[in-house]
Amino acid sequence: MSEWEAGPDDDEAGAVMRTVVRQLKLWREAAGLTQAEFGAAIGYGEELVSSVERGRRIPRPEYLDAADEVLGAGGRIAAMKGDVAEARYPKKVRDLKNLEAEAVELCAYNNSVIHGLLQTKEYAKAVFSARRPPFTADEMEQRVAARVARQEIVDAAIARPVFSFVQCESTLRRPIGGKMVLRGQLERLLEVAEFLNVDLQVLPLGREENSGLAGSFRLLRLKDGTTVGHVEVQHISRVISDPKEVQLLDMRYGIIRAQALSPRESTALIENVLGET
Repeated sequence: MSEWEAGPDDDEAGAVMRTVVRQLKLWREAAGLTQAEFGAAIGYGEELVSSVERGRRIPRPEYLDAADEVLGAGGRIAAMKGDVAEARYPKKVRDLKNLEAEAVELCAYNNSVIHGLLQTKEYAKAVFSARRPPFTADEMEQRVAARVARQEIVDAAIARPVFSFVQCESTLRRPIGGKMVLRGQLERLLEVAEFLNVDLQVLPLGREENSGLAGSFRLLRLKDGTTVGHVEVQHISRVISDPKEVQLLDMRYGIIRAQALSPRESTALIENVLGET
């Protein structure tokens, strides 16, 4: 099994990985195993073990599970899988995930692709595949995994947070990944639209008025009563906390919702597009 280059982009991720690799090395040395012997015992090469212990590669969950068993760590090494999983994601993804975890309401307008929290794994992979210059296979795996992990908060069994999504009709018709990927994505939208804490609306292309032409954005109303905005374009991911800027986004989102179809009408439109796909 291959690993991927760690390349932490911030001090927090670097600190986590330094702690993990230090523990792995201490447990191996306490067991009296060389890197070659340890690698053979867990099914990896000496070079890979060396790369992990030098912090050049991030160990996969199965690596940590095997190390835990071979070194007799009693679950102590395996318990680090959660920390490692968080550290492997880009900092801006972790920051956004933390913000979403603090939100009691999340509102989002998208006019280019289906919102990340609503994407199927296949659709997300197709979106990332369209990037130029392209991601490496390891970067692709990392980003798809991060996007899927963020979707845990959108769950039919969870009453909070409350979600409001407005999708431009163009995102329903753009065949990203091909017809079958798009069909799976539309079916996912219909599934999520049934969740009690989700309002999903579509802004039709036939509308003469569209206040979302400036691009996609989101609003997050947090547990402490504050509201922040978030915009992402090209390589820039920006959290907006200035009250005046947030107020403008809030006003704009309200207008966009009023211009869009109702949730029931939107569901009917998605079903029609699915039938045509």
